[in-house]
Amino acid sequence: MSSNSCTLNIGDKSVELPVKHGTIGPSVVDISKFYGQTGMFTYDPGFTSTASCESKITYIDGDAGVLLYRGYPIEQLAEHGDFLETCYLLLYGELPTAAQKADFDYRVTRHTMVHEQMNRFFMGFRRDAHPMAIMVACVGALSAFYHDSTDISDPQQRMIASMRMIAKMPTLAAMAYKYSIGQPFVYPQNDLDYTSNFLRMCFAVPCEEYKVNPVLSRALDRIFILHADHEQNASTSTVRLAGSSGANPFACIAAGIACLWGPAHGGANEAALKMLEEIGTPDRIPQYIAKAKDKNDPFRLMGFGHRVYKNYDPRARIMQKTTHEVLNELGIKDDPLLDVAIELEQIALKDEYFLEKKLYPNIDFYSGITLKAMGFPTSMFTVLFALARTVGWIAQWSEMIEDPSQRIGRPRQLYTGAPKRDYVTLAQRG
Repeated sequence: MSSNSCTLNIGDKSVELPVKHGTIGPSVVDISKFYGQTGMFTYDPGFTSTASCESKITYIDGDAGVLLYRGYPIEQLAEHGDFLETCYLLLYGELPTAAQKADFDYRVTRHTMVHEQMNRFFMGFRRDAHPMAIMVACVGALSAFYHDSTDISDPQQRMIASMRMIAKMPTLAAMAYKYSIGQPFVYPQNDLDYTSNFLRMCFAVPCEEYKVNPVLSRALDRIFILHADHEQNASTSTVRLAGSSGANPFACIAAGIACLWGPAHGGANEAALKMLEEIGTPDRIPQYIAKAKDKNDPFRLMGFGHRVYKNYDPRARIMQKTTHEVLNELGIKDDPLLDVAIELEQIALKDEYFLEKKLYPNIDFYSGITLKAMGFPTSMFTVLFALARTVGWIAQWSEMIEDPSQRIGRPRQLYTGAPKRDYVTLAQRG
């Protein structure tokens, strides 16, 4: 990383600020000493123009529609690899050798069980508790069960905690689902791969044999890869901010799950599915597009556009293909939701309104349909997102812990409240 500087003129004062350059992507102006030099803060609501950290994990070029994990295009990883290989890449920085992958897969598989007392923990929730509410609580509670991996200053404990969360998240997610529908928990099975094991824990019942459909398993594995990390998004930034205080890793990931629960973040695929259901049939699309174009109408097209991508979301292309594979495997030839989705997509890629505003279909546009076809209720969509994103959160958290320049997060503000004033006793107040 090379650097030079830029000069900022404030009144009759000039301030020289370092400029830093990454491997690829925009350069940044280092304002870490700006307040000390000027007595002023910078103002950036939502931090949309602020680089909060230096990272080697994920790169996004929103204008070109590019997503790289450790330099590898997301399309290549989703097409040729599996989720645990992506986990290894995000955690360690390189793709594993055959021996490294076999060892990593073995270690994850042998950590999938959770402490038996966790079963009792679930019993404290109402039977109709939202699975995300259960996930926030249970992941945070892992720190109460695994005291031997909460010392963040010990690299060995950090590694153990990382492996535990990647391994146990599917088990907890499946338990949350089973609890919400009143079915018994299904224990993990070590002879199955990561995603097949998760599907079995979700959909198997004790009274009959369950066989994992390899097409569905591969599709879900691909969905996990696509969601594994996405740079400094809201939940990842939350994990880093929580971790900057020295909080244990389980608490940090629980904070990330809580942030992900927001409909503007992890709940977008559920919102997209509800929109497609509301439209209902392709012949009603023009009516809803007119509503979307009407500034006075509150209706919004969900699943189009992205905060970062100003071009076609690269993950959406992969999800479109995956959606067709799942529906074909399940024999769903005339799915009204898919008919609406495909027609909407074609219009969005041609209509001047969409093109001008760069409202291209994003990953949420297709993932909701795919997960619904697999049998997951909408309440589980964000849980699956959290399961996949766990490895990204952990990789980002680990990188932050090992960064020598890391400090506790402390954003500043532009204060617009009352100036200093004197206290008035209750008797004197009018």
